[in-house]
Amino acid sequence: MRQFLGRILPKSISFNSGFISVLAVSCLLACLAGMLMDEFIVFALPAALLILYISVVDFRKLFYLLFFMIPFTTEVELPGGLQLDLPGEPLTIGLMLIYVVYLLFNAKSISKDFFTHPITKVLFVHFLWIAVTTLISNDLLISSKFLLAKTWYVITFYMLAAHVLQGKKEIKLFFWGIFLAILLTIVVITLRHAMVGFRFDMINKVVGPFYRNKVAYASILSVFLPLVVFIRADYRRWHWKRMLCTLGILAFLIGIYLTYTRTAYLCVAIAFGAYFIVKYRLTKLTLGAGSALAVLALVVLLVGNTYLDFAPEYKKTVAHKDFDSLISATAKGQDVSTMERVYRWVAAFQMIGEKPVLGFGPGTFYSLYKNYAVSSFSTYVSDNPEKSGVHCYYLMTAVEQGLIGLLIFLLLCFVVMLKGEEVYHRKDLDPFTKRIVMAATLGFICIAAINIVNDMVETDKVGSFFFVYMALIVNIDIKSKQQRLEGEED
Repeated sequence: MRQFLGRILPKSISFNSGFISVLAVSCLLACLAGMLMDEFIVFALPAALLILYISVVDFRKLFYLLFFMIPFTTEVELPGGLQLDLPGEPLTIGLMLIYVVYLLFNAKSISKDFFTHPITKVLFVHFLWIAVTTLISNDLLISSKFLLAKTWYVITFYMLAAHVLQGKKEIKLFFWGIFLAILLTIVVITLRHAMVGFRFDMINKVVGPFYRNKVAYASILSVFLPLVVFIRADYRRWHWKRMLCTLGILAFLIGIYLTYTRTAYLCVAIAFGAYFIVKYRLTKLTLGAGSALAVLALVVLLVGNTYLDFAPEYKKTVAHKDFDSLISATAKGQDVSTMERVYRWVAAFQMIGEKPVLGFGPGTFYSLYKNYAVSSFSTYVSDNPEKSGVHCYYLMTAVEQGLIGLLIFLLLCFVVMLKGEEVYHRKDLDPFTKRIVMAATLGFICIAAINIVNDMVETDKVGSFFFVYMALIVNIDIKSKQQRLEGEED
């Protein structure tokens, strides 16, 4: 028992006989109580005790555990209609509380440079604006829940991530935990998919219980893939870790392909193109051109209500059972998932027109959008049994936080991408650090692309990386500047 615990837990933990006795007795009691009560959740109590003990001794290990568990986290229905992502959400909230307590006694552990960094400042403005729009929301309860969720995402996945991921050792430990966990889910899902002949109409079933749907599965693969590619380059040829990363890249690409998710395919292509954009310092030009094209497209669609010309034919807009038919239907505007997005986007524009400055309040789109929908764009799934959102994070932000909120969020995204490019081209960075900056920047760009047709910032499968990638860029930027100043002083 002592040897086993010594392998899986931090070396800083002292395995005295008292602790081991308490753990052993709690295991026996939990097993007995679980069998008598016929409640399997009771079996988790010893694990909870162990996690509590680790959190007191070295909470950083819980941070690694959290990310290892993210690929396995699943949505569970609770009494009263509540939903909880287990085990990821309780770990996220718990880590937030632990870190807040830690900061109360170690306020100087966060450098002034972290708080004054451009990314941190814009992120805090973004968070503050969410708080402001929550206070004037159409539904204070829903918006307050949204604000709480945003709070533990910012503290755990950005502030705590910046605290933990300080060096090469920590980044690699972080990487290998997530990589192996995702790889395991790929193997299980691919085997299950193979058993049904890799059928297109079965992919949403075989990804469970790890992922809510194929989009969540494909998204985490495409968002994490850049990190696998660039970590691989840190190991010499024929090293077993390099070979495992190579197999991992192949597995990720096969996994993405077998999801039949168009957004994920585009993400891989976008990441490939973005590499050269960042490498050749074209980020500012690309963002400017992209913004101009987006504004032009909006003007064309909205002036004279031109968007009405794209209304679908209700009877022809259906779901498809094979991927080829899906692609063909998408081009013709007859794919139900695509046209349902358009239905909600049109409703979103109507809502923005009514409250353009302050919006309706965070998290309120679902409860309000049907009153603003245009019936000619409806599809046979417009009753929305999944209670999903806009399927465009940027539109959702504009609806719920107003155009001011959208501009702040876009500013945050632009600052991260531009800062990523700037830091990547620092001459004083070592090869490993340079690769991590590139991987974080490309991963962030993938998330930005995914959110054009999805709402993924508040999901642990993608949203966690949204904040962690920012934290990595900030940490490396600060350390690089500090090393440069130290070099000048010498």
